[in-house]
Amino acid sequence: MAKIKPSKGAPYARILGVGGYRPTRVVPNEVILETIDSSDEWIRSRSGIETRHWASPEETVAAMSVEASGKAIADAGIDAGQIGAVVVSTVSHFQQTPAVATLIADQLGTDKAAAFDISAGCAGFGYGLTLAKGMVVEGSAEYVLVIGVERLSDLTDLEDRATAFLFGDGAGAVVVGPSQEPAIGPTVWGSEGDKSETIKQTVPWTDYRDGTVEKFPAITQEGQAVFRWAVFEMAKVAKEALDAAGLTPDELDVFIPHQANVRIIDSMVKTLKLPEHVTVARDIRTTGNTSAASIPLAMERLLATGEAKSGDTALVIGFGAGLVYAATVVTLP
Repeated sequence: MAKIKPSKGAPYARILGVGGYRPTRVVPNEVILETIDSSDEWIRSRSGIETRHWASPEETVAAMSVEASGKAIADAGIDAGQIGAVVVSTVSHFQQTPAVATLIADQLGTDKAAAFDISAGCAGFGYGLTLAKGMVVEGSAEYVLVIGVERLSDLTDLEDRATAFLFGDGAGAVVVGPSQEPAIGPTVWGSEGDKSETIKQTVPWTDYRDGTVEKFPAITQEGQAVFRWAVFEMAKVAKEALDAAGLTPDELDVFIPHQANVRIIDSMVKTLKLPEHVTVARDIRTTGNTSAASIPLAMERLLATGEAKSGDTALVIGFGAGLVYAATVVTLP
């Protein structure tokens, strides 16, 4: 019986560079209040959001991804031609095929990189990061580009008081490459499909196509159910990720949770008993909930402002529609 030659990848993988892109249009809460009966104080107290970015027609999923990716590639100190795979997490690219990842790979100038899209909602970045780590260690790609990108303004019902104020647009990207020491911990991930009704698209695209409904599909959620699940269940997952990495909360430098809601973030910090020295990402205040893009965008901002620094140990966790989740500990680039 013939034996298959073992793969020759790197001993470990790490994030080498990060980049982000936020659309030029900044949308304050006052704009949201034109279509819902609420107040600026209510939106801020309920979510922490003050402003969000909405994309123009020219700021497509592909265009925003290319901008963020170019910054990440430059930050990693490599050339686009060295990228062996492009993984894009998004739920708001409305052309079913081809995968937007293939277009991005071409526009960046990669050398025929493998390219594919994944759909894992707000946990999508964590899913992509896990796949990238596997590719680098297995040896199928030396450098992998992971992109989280959304145009959630296209899936927002501006008359839905529960969600109209939540969502924003943007793209975040990281380059994952070889490392001689562990820099991306084990991933704790999973799904709870029995709770899928708590965050979902209102109706299938086919209902809109067939005229069964007149309103374009949008994202809707059961706010209180999502809050309880995120605070209690995801705090447990975050703790499991720390345990899997062999770390305690005291050894963390940074906490970068999915930017879903400031109240969820603050409650998770309390439940995890994170010490005062841990920097906590609260990018949601000016960026809104950008789903798959929220973690890399928050990471990029923390590094750019100096609130976090290269080499810091960060716990990242994403959670959302599905319900799906993914958490891991990383060394910041």
